[in-house]
Amino acid sequence: MTENQQQLITQFDAMRSWEDKYRHILRLGKSLTMMDESLKVDDVLLSGCESKVWFYGEVSNQQLSLNIYSDAKIVRGLVAIIVESFAGMTALDAKDFDCLLFLEELGLISHLSPSRGNGIRAIISEINNLV
Repeated sequence: MTENQQQLITQFDAMRSWEDKYRHILRLGKSLTMMDESLKVDDVLLSGCESKVWFYGEVSNQQLSLNIYSDAKIVRGLVAIIVESFAGMTALDAKDFDCLLFLEELGLISHLSPSRGNGIRAIISEINNLV
């Protein structure tokens, strides 16, 4: 487990209610680096997401690099968690990482609507396709 993943677990374990977790997800979304408007093109929109999600990812020198952004606040927060959980990983590490299980361990997946859950799965699937 990476240090970033452990920090996320510690943060979410400290929260007692779903409302607290929800507010924290929104705060994390605010910390996500804004995507330049010139990058928000239809060619990189993910299908399967209820909101707009622009996805850029690459593997260079075995390092995974992600730039993902959403127009929806809650999805932006979930994207921030996903990006943070993959931060610093090599492609090999990312291939072995079960992000969906990690989000379940944080207690997030069960609180998402089916369409939001499908969107999160689409983001994770796109990352898995990179590695």
